[in-house]
Amino acid sequence: MVVIAKEDDLRIGTGRTSRFEGEAYGSGISFFHVHNTEGQGPSAHVHPYSETWVVLGGRALIRTGDGEVTAAQGDVVVVGAGTAHAFRAVGPEPLRMLCVHAAPRIEQDFLDDDAAAEAGVTF
Repeated sequence: MVVIAKEDDLRIGTGRTSRFEGEAYGSGISFFHVHNTEGQGPSAHVHPYSETWVVLGGRALIRTGDGEVTAAQGDVVVVGAGTAHAFRAVGPEPLRMLCVHAAPRIEQDFLDDDAAAEAGVTF
């Protein structure tokens, strides 16, 4: 079996980022194909599985309770299961990144401001 998911059908709202949930396509993984401009990115959140990022272009500032790192084009970053994290595009080029979720459905719990501050994952 071969299934094609068209990126235009996976777009989130009017933005350029798309969301693929593998379960609907017979796949064991899911992903976001991120396309963010400087300063854009999700607030602090956590997954019950690991998340692997492949930076396709631009740079990402990533924060976890362990500190922060900057990833650039060609870098692969792995965030372990249960690790609170957030990231932002840090320009000047747009951030293009594939965020692979090790699950057929995306599960993410966003942290409220107090929990994010306690975890050390605020922007």
